[in-house]
Amino acid sequence: QLAQKYDPQRERELRAWIEGTTGRRIGDSFMDGLKDGVILCELINKLQPGSVQKVNEPVQNWHKLENIGNFLRAITRYGVKPHDIFEANDLFENTNHTQVQSTLIALASQAKTKGNNVGLGVKYAEKQQRRFHPEKLREGRNIIGLQMGTNKFASQQGMTAYGTRRHLYDPKLGTDQPLDQATISLQMGTNKGASQAGMTAPGTKRQIFEPALGMEHCDTMTIGLQMGSNKGASQQGMTVYGLPRQVYDPKY
Repeated sequence: QLAQKYDPQRERELRAWIEGTTGRRIGDSFMDGLKDGVILCELINKLQPGSVQKVNEPVQNWHKLENIGNFLRAITRYGVKPHDIFEANDLFENTNHTQVQSTLIALASQAKTKGNNVGLGVKYAEKQQRRFHPEKLREGRNIIGLQMGTNKFASQQGMTAYGTRRHLYDPKLGTDQPLDQATISLQMGTNKGASQAGMTAPGTKRQIFEPALGMEHCDTMTIGLQMGSNKGASQQGMTVYGLPRQVYDPKY
């Protein structure tokens, strides 16, 4: 899968750039021509003179690996991000040529950003750093705009802190209106005139009341049997949920 991601067109562009910068020919095999690390060290020395102080002659394998390691450390100092840099064995043991290609493209992009004439890669955006006076920074920590978080001029005025308990208040009961902001009217949250008057807290037990039986209406926790009917269908004769019901036939 890594080999399938290798781009031959990018290889041709990298070959032209490296050979034009160093003045040396890589050879027929692109990766084999870079494996000893000599051309890579000369490339970074052209981009930033003195990056690699000594380039080893490729006599033994450790000479080649040392050249590759010196190149990798030099491009790190040059500005290439660590996550864009290949491992020495990726090139020397031919394990990941795709990552080697990505590193060289990242190096070309960094060179273009520093003003070199490079025909591939992208130019990185320059960092825009702003400086503020320390006193202004300290003042801004304690000040927020009143419209922070608003939508179409809706403000947060009167909002209480998250988790604060809020009490219901009904002016019809004649109780004094509380003075704190943790109290809301029963009309808060209504929709097109529908109020919450007479509503009980969730989970409160409610009794069935039938005026035809002469029962006396006791409190606001009682509702009529017609509550919840649909198109005239009533709940008359319904028993409490869970009670057993007997079958009755008047013919017998």
